[in-house]
Order: sequence, then structure tokens, then C-alpha cells
Amino acid sequence: MPLLSTLSGAVIGITATLIADRNRWQREEVRHALEARREVYTEFVSALKAAGEEIRAVALGDHMSESARDSAVREAVRGTGIYTASERLWLVGPPQVVAAGNEAFHSLRAIRDAYAQGVAVGSAEEAPLIAQRRTAMAQMRRVMREDLGVGPLGIE
Repeated sequence: MPLLSTLSGAVIGITATLIADRNRWQREEVRHALEARREVYTEFVSALKAAGEEIRAVALGDHMSESARDSAVREAVRGTGIYTASERLWLVGPPQVVAAGNEAFHSLRAIRDAYAQGVAVGSAEEAPLIAQRRTAMAQMRRVMREDLGVGPLGIE
């Protein structure tokens, strides 16, 4: 009888240790995945902001021809790393974040295309594109914050 109770105690102890280790491992995996998404979200939002600033700067500049302006605007976007950041978002983001990020990305591309075609910064033609981008960016930030477990800002 003492041997049986000793074995039972050992089995219970080993089982409890294995369960605790597995739970700790799962918590660590969840924390790691959350940190990876946070990094990807930050990279993507930063690249979107940088691309917006770059294309605006190009649109404010003087260009000899339409093709030169078009080329300069497109090159400005490529140089920001937005395409790589977008792919990373597609790989690790949940569907609602990817959809919101894609909408923000396409709103930036609409502005890029407008600038490439000669739309002036501050013009009436630009205004609805800027409004659409602001809305898309706010929605994207909201779903990213929700996914990360961070409360809403309430200021957008």
C-alpha cells in the first residue's frame, strides 16, 4: 500500500508539472505572437505614413513633364518599404486587420495615382481622397488596437 500511494503521488506530481509547463509554454506563445503582430503593425503604419509624406513632398515639387512626375511619385512610394510591410501584415494579421490595412493601402495608392496625374496638394480634387485615407487609417488603427488588446483612443 505505501508503494502504491508513493507511485500515485509521483504520477500526480509529474502530471501537474507537465500541465503547468504546457500552460506556461502556451502563454509564452500567445505573448510572442502578440509581440510579433505589434511589430508588424507598427512597421506597416509607419511605412504608410512615410509613403504619404514622400508622395506629398514629390507632389509639391516641380516636374518637367507628366511622366517625370508619375515616375517620381511611384518611386517615392517604393522607397518607403510599404510593399514589404504590407506582405508581412498579410502573413501575420487576422482577417479584419488585413482588410483594414488593405483599405488604408489602397486609399494611399489612390492619392499616389492622383498626384501622379497632376492633382495639386490642397486642391478640391485632393480633398475627398485625403478624407477617405483618414477614415481608412482610423479604421485600421482601431482594429489593430482591438487585436492587440489596447482600448480605443477616442480622439479620431
